Amino acid sequence: MWTPSRRAGIRRLKHGEFKMSAHGTPIPMTAHPSGALSGEAHVPGDKSISHRSLILGAMAVGQTHITGLLEGQDVIDTGRAMRAFGAEVTDHGAGVWTVQGVGVGGFAEPDQVIDCGNSGTGVRLIMGAMATSPIAATFTGDASLNKRPMARITDPLGLFGAQSYGRSGGRLPLTILGARDPLPVRYTVPMPSAQVKSAVLLAGLNAPGETVVIEREATRDHSERMLAGFGATISTELTNEGRVITLQGQPELKPQTIVVPRDPSSAAFPVCAALIVEGSDVLVPNIGLNPTRAGLFTTLREMGADLSYENLREEGGEPVADLRARFSPNMQGIEVPPDRAASMIDEYPVLSVVAAFATGDTVMRGVKELRVKESDRIDAMATGLRANGVAVQEGADWWIVTGHGMGNVTGGATVQSHLDHRIAMSFLILGMAAQKPVSVDDGGPIATSFPIFEPLMAGLGARIVRTAPQQG
Repeated sequence: MWTPSRRAGIRRLKHGEFKMSAHGTPIPMTAHPSGALSGEAHVPGDKSISHRSLILGAMAVGQTHITGLLEGQDVIDTGRAMRAFGAEVTDHGAGVWTVQGVGVGGFAEPDQVIDCGNSGTGVRLIMGAMATSPIAATFTGDASLNKRPMARITDPLGLFGAQSYGRSGGRLPLTILGARDPLPVRYTVPMPSAQVKSAVLLAGLNAPGETVVIEREATRDHSERMLAGFGATISTELTNEGRVITLQGQPELKPQTIVVPRDPSSAAFPVCAALIVEGSDVLVPNIGLNPTRAGLFTTLREMGADLSYENLREEGGEPVADLRARFSPNMQGIEVPPDRAASMIDEYPVLSVVAAFATGDTVMRGVKELRVKESDRIDAMATGLRANGVAVQEGADWWIVTGHGMGNVTGGATVQSHLDHRIAMSFLILGMAAQKPVSVDDGGPIATSFPIFEPLMAGLGARIVRTAPQQG
């Protein structure tokens, strides 16, 4: 069992059908300087666990029951993909979903191209899950996803015997021919990436013998935890090589009842807003604090943030707590340990916003993965922060934000989100504490991960408004 989460509720799906919702017309948004934020922020379910719940449910034999699933577009696209591979995926309302699985190796060949929208996690994990079945599938996504590197996935999948055909750099659109007679592999992940590790493990499910994945730096371990929960034989050993994860192939996965915890990456936004908006006191209940995901909160406390954990507990093998964040006027810049990057890689954009309101330099190194996310997040944040009066230095795998202290960030600029939900939300948080409003050219991508962001922040007292798109 996992911790409960409130339904995000952005659309109604009937009879297992999935409605595509391609992002089209930009939705410009502006965040105005805010009064004190207060109240409870009930953020959506964890995106990483939501993706994996649908995929592993589809690979189990029988019906998996899920509550609290994040109903952002990224996860809905993964559910639609699982249906295309033959699983019966149904939304029962009130945040309750079921997946009637087809078993390991039971995927059917999809009739249509699999469109994963904006989700790098979704497409990479799905590729791994189908790569050791004798079927073909073609994958595509939105303009942002189609720019992201997929060779880091297709290269190790090729070791199993899968073949891939795509654009240069292994970019989407891309077709994978699954291995007819897959071989188990031993693979050292060349970069800290939970997506690569998870894709290899999912591929290893339908290979005979043992598949071994070695990671030099620990990354989020939801896949290992959930594979064990579904009945796979999997073990992790710490050695001189790093974390050695061994999976026994061709198990019969057992359906599960999963309660998805609330997403720490989504919680980062109301938490960070509370730290920089004067007078704020915000409680974020039921947040998963898996140690491979909680690096941001550790970093904020080291900077002097008034951030506390209340009602610490463990549910379903995952640590959970209620987070209380209060306005913290005396935060100091620090050097974030590079070995912490994997546990907070998605949170660096909003950390850089907090750093702008601290005093002194906040140094972030070992973060080259940010260059190949939904956007080049180092460049996007550096450009936008500079436009709003904040000094930033950057390199290939590092950046430094020089903080101005509370109340001293000018703001006033319109920045590009680059179809990246975390960039858009980070700059809207900046606008809540800057001297002048801050705008983003397109807040539409926020729906991919945090569909209730606007009403949730409004409920705390923030003022985020949509403005009419400029006519060309």
